[in-house]
Amino acid sequence: MAVEIEHKFLLISDEWRNLVSRSEVVRQGYLSNNPAASVRIRIANDQASLNIKGMTIGIHRPEYEYSIPWQDAVEMLNQLCARPLIEKTRHFLEFAGKTWEIDEFAGENLGLIVAELELTAISEYFQKPTWVGKEVSGIERYYNVSLLTYPYSQWTEAEKTEHADAA
Repeated sequence: MAVEIEHKFLLISDEWRNLVSRSEVVRQGYLSNNPAASVRIRIANDQASLNIKGMTIGIHRPEYEYSIPWQDAVEMLNQLCARPLIEKTRHFLEFAGKTWEIDEFAGENLGLIVAELELTAISEYFQKPTWVGKEVSGIERYYNVSLLTYPYSQWTEAEKTEHADAA
């Protein structure tokens, strides 16, 4: 079984920006979201994929991803996916031998920035950069699928303050 082991963090500074090696614009939409799994379509630059992800909360969950034709993905995003679409710029950078991904959201989630780190084992060691703050891996509202139904623009001031304070 394909498994995703991912940690998600808030950021406490913009120091990471100087370390970015590449960036890609991402548009993704959800075809299905139920208690067992979410099914999404994603376009990242010129690559398109279908992704099925288990809904387990935390850092470990099943995930399957398949390349699909770019034009099919465009049509599915435009015609079949729930709104709003998730729009973000994903920045890639290396730190202490690991590839970090920083998602800078746009659209309905403008203002939200999170760092993600995928590992190959739950117990795998990683060094936390100084620009990384609170871990939010187990907090549902930070999941992309949750941002679809409860986008950052609709968070209460208390939730946004908690986000800012936690970072």
